[in-house]
Parts: sequence; structure tokens; C-alpha cells
Amino acid sequence: MEVLYALESIRTPVLDTVLGFLTGLGGETVFMIIAVTVFWCVDKNCGYYILTTGFIGTVLNQFLKITFRIPRPWVMDEGFAIVERARLGAAGYSFPSGHTQNAFAAFGTLARRTESGVRRGIYCAAIVIVAFSRMYLGVHTPLDVGVSFVLGLILVFALYPVFRRAEKRPEIMYGVLAVMLALALGYLLYTQMWPFPGDTDAENLVSARKNGFTIFGAVSAMLLAFHLDQRYLRFPTDACLPAQIVKVVAGLGIMLVLRTGLKAPLLALLGTEGAANAVRYFIVVVFAAAVWPITFRWFRGWGKGRGEAGER
Repeated sequence: MEVLYALESIRTPVLDTVLGFLTGLGGETVFMIIAVTVFWCVDKNCGYYILTTGFIGTVLNQFLKITFRIPRPWVMDEGFAIVERARLGAAGYSFPSGHTQNAFAAFGTLARRTESGVRRGIYCAAIVIVAFSRMYLGVHTPLDVGVSFVLGLILVFALYPVFRRAEKRPEIMYGVLAVMLALALGYLLYTQMWPFPGDTDAENLVSARKNGFTIFGAVSAMLLAFHLDQRYLRFPTDACLPAQIVKVVAGLGIMLVLRTGLKAPLLALLGTEGAANAVRYFIVVVFAAAVWPITFRWFRGWGKGRGEAGER
């Protein structure tokens, strides 16, 4: 706690605002925007690299959280004050840091893939800023951040050569997705069947179980979507810039509508939040990776058609 108290002593309203904003770089929303944009518009293999690093990191992160059940810093030390605006995004157990893990999945993978030293420096700086911001805001300890930092490094460097080989040998990707599915199923069964002690926070346990269903549904959808793309779609990622912008904005908008709009109907239909979450995220990911990409050939031809019309 000494480090956190030292950081508390240097807080200012300006730093609170700036780091409160920058910590969002490690949020789920930023991760999904980056992953989907790369997957749809830049390079499918790199998109799968980002998504896989994120999903495996999330499984490990959630497993450690519910296994060790370490409270947040302000719970362990009631005399410690956090930056209040950060409280809403700091629910659940503290160890390890999910934001740091997400930052590695989003920016660490891009840093490993790029050949530009400038871009690599920017991506690495984003990770460091997120990690520091979590401690500055008072929502994580150095241990929380440090463990996620190490796990993130391991995943980024361990998975990189796998995905390089998968570019030429797609069957490797089937193996990667099968391992991910096994991990997701293992985590789901662990949260459902393990006899957690009586002092386990009920809300956090419910959240862990819900996340287990969510991850399993999403990974199952990734496996199906990859197979559909290999067998039937083989969708392109290139298009003119206006088409790419419309592709991303419209696609993300529909994903958001599906994610929010299906919640109540699926819960009413299936009766349990876990099953409803699994099906909901299965549908969202299948849409993102196999349904929406059906339109990409049209998006690729959009710019060409406009160019030809202009020439005439």
C-alpha cells in the first residue's frame, strides 16, 4: 500500500481527469473496437491474434480473480481513498488487473506485429499508461498490475509465432480455437462446480459464473465463424477509406444493438442468465465474424464503382 499512498499524495484534479480518461484505453470497449477494426479492415490473422490473446488473457484473469479473491485496495485499507470517478469501473475482486490485461491484448499484439519503431513505442506507452493509471486511481495494487503485465507479455510473445505459422497453415488455427474452447469450458465448469468457501462474495461469484458462460459462447462462435470463413466466405478486408469507416461504424452499431436488444428476450426464453449470456454472445460474435463480413465484397467494390463513375 506504500506505493498507492505515495501516488495518492501527488494527485491533482488535472491528473485525475487525464488518467481517468486514459485508463479507458484498457477497457473492454477500446479492446473490441481495435480487435474488430483490425479483423474487418486490416488483417484477419492479426485480428484473430488480438482476439485470442484477449480471450485467453480474460480466462486466466477471471480464474485468478475468483481463485484468490483479493479485495480492492480501499477494502483492504479503509483509510485509503481512491479517485471516485474510477470506482464505477472497478467492480469485483482486485487481483489481477483486467485493464492491464486488456491493454496488452489490444496494444501489445499490435506492438509485436508492427515493424515501425515509432508505432511500437506508442503502443508500449499505451500499456504503461494504463498500468500506471490503475495504481494512480487507487483501484489496483502493484501486484495486481505486475501479474497482469507478466501474463500479458507471455501471451503476446508465446502466441505470435503460432499465428505467423497459422497464416500459411490454417489448420493450426483450428487447434488454437479448440484449446481456447477447452479453456473456456474448463473455466465455466470450475466456477459452477468448485466448492468456494462461504466467505466468497456472492456478487463476485455470480459475476464469475456469468463471465464463464459469456466466454464459452463467444469462443464457440469464433470456432464456427473461422470454419465458415475458411470453407465458404473468405471475405476481403480491403476497401477505400470511406467504405472502411462505414463498415466499422455500421457493424459495431449492429453488434451493440444485438448485444443489448437480445438480453431481455433471451433471458425470458431460456430462464437463466448464464445460458442467455452464452447464446447472446454466440450470436453477436457469429454476426461479427461470419454474417457482417458477407457484405465486405460489396464494400470493396464501393470505392471502385465510385471511381469508375467519376471517370465517366
